[in-house]
Amino acid sequence: MHPTIIVRMNSAHDPYAYPMLRSGTMQPQTDSKAPKKSTNLSINKDLLDEARSLNINLSATLEQALTEKVRHERRKQWLQNNREAIETCNELAERHGLFSDKHRVF
Repeated sequence: MHPTIIVRMNSAHDPYAYPMLRSGTMQPQTDSKAPKKSTNLSINKDLLDEARSLNINLSATLEQALTEKVRHERRKQWLQNNREAIETCNELAERHGLFSDKHRVF
């Protein structure tokens, strides 16, 4: 008899946990064809000067960073909103095991 191994669910159905598509590309979180909006920012002068000297595209860099931050915050919110259901599912798995337990070979 194999020991029972419980797999705890914490993000199995979390749409923000796995941003990679099967193709290996990042899943877009926003519409890349959406119109751009000008805005004003305050940035450390030395950092800005260095970024410009390295020809870093500030708009693209900010969009990438914001996309990641938004994904992170959405995931955190999703987990909080679904915390009770996740805990209930985990409790059921701990109490009764998983439906696939009888098919395990390890």
